[in-house]
Order: sequence, then C-alpha cells, then structure tokens
Amino acid sequence: MTKEIDIGGVFITPFLAWAILALLANTLLGRLLERVGFYRLIWHRNLFDAATFVIFFAAITFLMSRR
Repeated sequence: MTKEIDIGGVFITPFLAWAILALLANTLLGRLLERVGFYRLIWHRNLFDAATFVIFFAAITFLMSRR
C-alpha cells in the first residue's frame, strides 16, 4: 500500500508525484528527439508524445508499486 507524500504540510497522492516524474521524463525525451531530428519520422507528434507519457507513467507506477 502506498502512503501519501507530505510536502510542506500538504499531502499529495503518490500517483500525482509519479505523473510529474513521468512528465519530466517525457519532456526530456521530447527535447532529445527534437534535437536529433527524430520527429521528422513521426506522423502525429502529439499522439506519439501522449503514448510515451503513458509508457513512462506505467513503468514508474509498476516500479514504485513493487517496493
């Protein structure tokens, strides 16, 4: 069972923290892919970014729930 995270007296759900972590990872990956020119090969960039966010979020949730 996961517990809430206390940030300055405000309790947040771990899923929000994991979503923020996934968003950060997704942003960094997007910048890297933009720099190397990978997005030229992608048909729908927003759909690709949403899919990578879901993959990151699922992976983080899976890894953190096993603790």
